[in-house]
Amino acid sequence: MLSVVDGPRADATRRTAPVGWTLRATVSAHMAAIAGQPVFAGVYLTGDYDSLRWHSLGADVVTSIGYLQLIVTIVVWARLRRSGPFLATAAVVAAETAQYFAGLDGALWLHIPLGVATVAALTVQFIDVWRRPFPRRAARDA
Repeated sequence: MLSVVDGPRADATRRTAPVGWTLRATVSAHMAAIAGQPVFAGVYLTGDYDSLRWHSLGADVVTSIGYLQLIVTIVVWARLRRSGPFLATAAVVAAETAQYFAGLDGALWLHIPLGVATVAALTVQFIDVWRRPFPRRAARDA
């Protein structure tokens, strides 16, 4: 009988390369940062105008982590020959950048739906990077 430690999940965990763990950590930080954005926006819409400052600061943090994640996915592509994380991150970062400037311009007709789509896309990416192993090339090619 296989224990939880000896199951297929444990094998996938042992096979994940350090750059894969770096990607997981970055996507997790990105997910945590973006989760606060709708909260700050909602509190602002209830009349607490100080939360707009928190929403603005959160936008800076989310965008910065997004660009950091883009750099990490370039390394994943170069080291592990996996382009999928880069393509997904590039799409999320492009949407976040458009959303950032739409928010600065007050274009809520674009800012709000793009924000919902960005949170959904990053949630899917978060689930994907934690479900899939990122093995070293030598282990994957063997």
